[in-house]
Amino acid sequence: SINTDNDDRDKDLRSANFFDAEKNPQITFKSTRMKPHGKNRFDVTGVLNMHGVSKTITLPVTVEGFAKDPWGNQKAGFSTATTLNRKDFGLNWNKALDNGGMLVGDDVNIAVNIEAAKKK
Repeated sequence: SINTDNDDRDKDLRSANFFDAEKNPQITFKSTRMKPHGKNRFDVTGVLNMHGVSKTITLPVTVEGFAKDPWGNQKAGFSTATTLNRKDFGLNWNKALDNGGMLVGDDVNIAVNIEAAKKK
């Protein structure tokens, strides 16, 4: 799903102009390697599949900590942030502006916060 709090924009992002969600309903990342990189940090390499294009990327992941929730379940927190070029994934639609610029930039900043639960 896509939710930007703007229904028209969300519809456009799901269309063939951008993610073509009908043909490409999921964005996935499957890790293939982890390498320690300082205290509580790892370089996690894997394959990102978006818009029908698969690319190997490395994410700088920080282990934010471990805790038990109020019901005694073990949880772990992780975070990562990176910048991707949307054109690397075939997201090429754009429109020229009257001032000579373009409507959509090529770089997309991505931030992910993960809460993981240990299986019982």
